[in-house]
Amino acid sequence: MADPITARQVANRQDLAQLVKERELSHIKVGLFDLDGLMRGKYMSRDKFFKAVDSGFSFCDVILGWDIKDQLYDNVSYTGWHTGYPDAAVELLPNTCRELPLEDNMLLILGQLTGRAEALCPRGLLRRVLQTADDMGYQVKAAFEYEFFLFDETPDSAHEKGFRQLKPATPDYFGYSILRNSVHAQWYHEILNLAESMDFPIEGLHTETGPGVLEAALSVDDALNAADKAALFKTFIKVWAQKNQRMATFMAKWSNEYPGQSGHIHLSLVDKNTGQPVFYAADQKHTMSEVQRYFIGGLQQQLPEFLPLLAPTINSYRRLIPGFWAPTHATWGFENRTTAIRVISGGEQSQRLEMRLGAADANPYLALAATIAGGLLGVRSAAEPSPAIVGNAYDTTIPEEQALPATLWEAAQRFRQSSVARDYFGTAFVEHFAASREWEVREFQKHITDWELERYFEII
Repeated sequence: MADPITARQVANRQDLAQLVKERELSHIKVGLFDLDGLMRGKYMSRDKFFKAVDSGFSFCDVILGWDIKDQLYDNVSYTGWHTGYPDAAVELLPNTCRELPLEDNMLLILGQLTGRAEALCPRGLLRRVLQTADDMGYQVKAAFEYEFFLFDETPDSAHEKGFRQLKPATPDYFGYSILRNSVHAQWYHEILNLAESMDFPIEGLHTETGPGVLEAALSVDDALNAADKAALFKTFIKVWAQKNQRMATFMAKWSNEYPGQSGHIHLSLVDKNTGQPVFYAADQKHTMSEVQRYFIGGLQQQLPEFLPLLAPTINSYRRLIPGFWAPTHATWGFENRTTAIRVISGGEQSQRLEMRLGAADANPYLALAATIAGGLLGVRSAAEPSPAIVGNAYDTTIPEEQALPATLWEAAQRFRQSSVARDYFGTAFVEHFAASREWEVREFQKHITDWELERYFEII
């Protein structure tokens, strides 16, 4: 008899079959992540599940043709009423098997779109960018860190209140608070245990600036695994919160009174043949290698064109304002948190960069793909960065070419027109994703805001 196996030891179909048999499961949960980073999935009977593992299965391709409110895009060609909404092929990935501790013995398996749909699959896009890195001789290491707000609300109560006057889980500003994490230690322990059980381990968890806001730094991993872990973290933190009669939000900025919520990415390159870090050079200033310098130069050039992959919603642009811990230009600096790219020194194994542009609302696969692609372009072309910003980037005169689009519409147009994006991400993806962001803007423009009513209703 084979020794018992755990979810994270699963490497293939045989391991998966053993684990499902040991747990006597009648159903298994499967899921994949859509363009907005939302997990779509279902429970699958045991027999159907193993047929899907062997031969694949399908989702209606509407999952690529609707927004986060399940409203159908009217401006895309890949799918729509004109196609009849056929199925899109999905491949299940046994080595992504996870425990679902919030569901007793249940297991979760991730999938990814294949066939024609792979051109629009966020995980597929990241895989293609990583293949480019591999062809250049690099392995990419990455880690995500997220800020998120917790509220003493449920989905029902938040809707009843119209998402106004919501009660944060804790009051007032109190960053890095030992008082908060001691009084509410049970929350922290539950989050940390959930993360360990589901294999998106957290190396740091603390209160941030604002009522009820936490920051979690996930552990470093190979880039594809890191994106899986980030996407799972965002999904299951919300699940955990709602099961405990709370809500978590990863909106970029839910209140004008508080800083926005970031989704920062830490990234480094390793020589795939020697295993040696590529960004580290002991004899250079701040131990920054030539490759890291070119990587930063490429990012500076491409961030204005790749921005919607890092800032994908109307709300994302509420965060990108001076003086609120988010960049407004494609700037960089050594240990400078006012810039878009922060170079972090500190030894051979920790030399890296932090992409500070991304908000918590970004799809981890797309945000990471944009960061890697921009950097690799710089390495290939030996792109020199501008001089490092010293001091406050918000008070520094920045060249116009480093200015970031100020709105989602402008960002979508820059992305659509980018020949570099088409070369790296494929024309099908660029056209479809740009159209999805244009749709988002059009949906926003259909609505009258409270600000307009208060300002104009009586007086004008």
